[in-house]
Amino acid sequence: MNDLTEPLPAFLADPSRIGTEISVTGKWVPTNPSGRFRASDESRQLLAEWEDVHADARSNPGLRSTEINHAVGEDGVLVHHVFADAAALVDYFATTATEHLAALRRVARPELQLVRGVEVPGEARTVIEATGAPVAFGEWIYGYVRDEYRRPDPATAVQVTAKWTCGPDGSLDELRHWWQRVGTDANDLEPGLVRFEAYEVTGEDALIIHETFTGSDELKFHLTRGTAHAYKKHIDRIAAPETYYFRGPVAWTIRTYSRFMHLPATYSSRGSHHTEPGGSHSDGLA
Repeated sequence: MNDLTEPLPAFLADPSRIGTEISVTGKWVPTNPSGRFRASDESRQLLAEWEDVHADARSNPGLRSTEINHAVGEDGVLVHHVFADAAALVDYFATTATEHLAALRRVARPELQLVRGVEVPGEARTVIEATGAPVAFGEWIYGYVRDEYRRPDPATAVQVTAKWTCGPDGSLDELRHWWQRVGTDANDLEPGLVRFEAYEVTGEDALIIHETFTGSDELKFHLTRGTAHAYKKHIDRIAAPETYYFRGPVAWTIRTYSRFMHLPATYSSRGSHHTEPGGSHSDGLA
């Protein structure tokens, strides 16, 4: 057994600059998926309703970024929001989200919503849980962001948000340790992995991992020869991935390879999006 109390290197231990920002990344799927050649009414209505949400959300104060990304190879959308703070999140769910929730629920259902922040206050948790969506709340424990939080080119960057949950033979200490090893080695070996963050899930022996790659080639190296390849066998012994959300232009070869790695992945192309001038520390500064 490796020493699970190995100290964090300075670049992982530095406080995050996210501050009060809270990110929500989640998936919605139609209640009646489309067939191979024709979209169902529910599929069309799901996409149309989320486009309306996106248009309305831009007027919410404190919503720093919003994306409605269409899933690749399946029916569904990956939705990503960055809020300035808990108050902005509560305002969004009390207004825009509430106004559209009934229409969405008629044709679609939410899958796991991954919520990340240095801290996720109780009022933010309460308002999200009230929607009835499955949700995991993660609070920052370690990580690094290169280039002074500068946002990589959205035309090529790939964002990966995943949840790993301990099995009966694993512990949270072990899971934290092995992801710490990933982040430690990636800092030297993978310059294209420009953001690596680990969040501890409240009330579960689980972590939310968020990574940003400058492009598909960098992600391919990570999976095939980099730190994911080096440490996945250790992590697999103690935990299992519950979900993987990929946002960005992931090459089809990587989609194929990730299936060989048994990652429960959803891939999405970049759809409707809006970012406040200047960006955010959660997604990167303009």
